[in-house]
Amino acid sequence: MSSSVSDSPAPTVLKAAPPGLFELFLAFAKMSLAGFGGVLVWARRAIVDQHKWMTADEFNEAFALCHFLPGPNIVNLSMVFGSRFRGFAGGIAAFLGLLGPPVILVTILAAIYTHYGNVPALQRTLAGVSCAAIGLFLAVIFRMVLPLLKRRDPIEMTFLVAVFVAIGLLRLPLTWVLLISIPLSIAVTYAMRRRSVA
Repeated sequence: MSSSVSDSPAPTVLKAAPPGLFELFLAFAKMSLAGFGGVLVWARRAIVDQHKWMTADEFNEAFALCHFLPGPNIVNLSMVFGSRFRGFAGGIAAFLGLLGPPVILVTILAAIYTHYGNVPALQRTLAGVSCAAIGLFLAVIFRMVLPLLKRRDPIEMTFLVAVFVAIGLLRLPLTWVLLISIPLSIAVTYAMRRRSVA
């Protein structure tokens, strides 16, 4: 009896089935249409919380990679995320879902704004939307940092604080901070893993 209990496998975390091409397109189209002021908030909510296609740590890792790549981070994320599940076709499906609907909508709104942009009520509305966008952005930053804070890993926290000080306070160029911090963090992680295996 006791041996059968001890031999039972540990419980595994259930992950959602990988999304299909149309599901990728539709999910990123919804994110882009909901993402006034930035899609990151809605992308994380859909990918991690709603569909459970990635864990919070996996999303942070993918988004960190997208920061290092040239181009807009959220566009990079659509390609990286789609390609991860459905290869090149998945990357294109997510990319088209992210950019297709907003391009059509923004073209229509730009034509309207050309005629009515000086109306005071519209200017006040746009100012309110920008304040809401900043609030959403700060909320998603907090949610992305939360897994790091929960782990309380001193090395992760050191890198987090060092990069924040370098970019946020000292205003050092992002390129130089990345060129130094990324290889250094990879080397430290590699050394720590080798030491834990040994």
